[in-house]
Amino acid sequence: MSRSFGKLTEVHLPATFRYYVYSLYAYKTGVNKSEIPLNLEDYATLMEFFTRALKPGVRPIAEGPIVSPADGTLCHSGMVDSFEIEQVKNVRYSIKKFFGELKSKSEDVNRNIIEPPSLSELSVVDGRDNWDVYKRKLLHNPDNELYQCVIYLSPGDYHRFHSPVDWHVDFRRHFSGELFSVNPLLTRWIPGLFAVNERVLYTGSWQHGFFSFTAVGATNVGSIVIYNDKSLQTNVNHMKKNEIFDEKCDFSWRKGEEIGKFRFGSTVVLIFEAPKGYAFPNCRKVYVGQSLEREETVDETKSASAS
Repeated sequence: MSRSFGKLTEVHLPATFRYYVYSLYAYKTGVNKSEIPLNLEDYATLMEFFTRALKPGVRPIAEGPIVSPADGTLCHSGMVDSFEIEQVKNVRYSIKKFFGELKSKSEDVNRNIIEPPSLSELSVVDGRDNWDVYKRKLLHNPDNELYQCVIYLSPGDYHRFHSPVDWHVDFRRHFSGELFSVNPLLTRWIPGLFAVNERVLYTGSWQHGFFSFTAVGATNVGSIVIYNDKSLQTNVNHMKKNEIFDEKCDFSWRKGEEIGKFRFGSTVVLIFEAPKGYAFPNCRKVYVGQSLEREETVDETKSASAS
């Protein structure tokens, strides 16, 4: 179904119909047409319209260290204090299943042996499920904590995503899973959904230590495009479900840099290390470049530095 829908969205529409089709779509999904850089008639296919760019300057990048990577709904945010973390309020998923069974050694697509930095041997720690030990394996600084935020992109949102921080990426894992809807109304009824759907996980380090960015696929079009990861292929016929593909990476992304796009609405999950006391903003709707750090976090960090 997903691949068939993808082909449908790439069919060229007659120019005379485009304005009416896209105007209706915008009306039904809440697209802000004032931010669209081209005339509606210039988008030859639905896919071109779904993955459209924005007018220059409409998403200024905030000065804080971490910003929203996407336009969407901030479904959940907060500290990660156990293996089971929330995908929406009161509905959880497993961080170990979400990251996958990470071995000490694995192979990339070219059969080269690689070792995922900082994530190796995390699925089993001395045969015990010990959260504190697991967390210490991730943290670069034992005085820090792990945090997560979940941002849902609706069909009417801007479908491209940007780097939330300045960071270095050293590992990628692709899970060829399901393509269930990630609409918050459905995720309330399917625990563990994020650990089942097709997704692409990137891990590395930022100024406070461990950082991960995961793009989660969704119903209709699961394709995820990462501009500088040419070997990544998602939602393709020859892949079996629940396969895992690892790749060693060595590149950096700058805060606010456009790094990829979804070919339909989906979800971005950030799991990262930060100092204790980190707080997310009190809002539901977020936009690319908007600070994801609440004001009191900044004040506490400054006070700690001064002391």
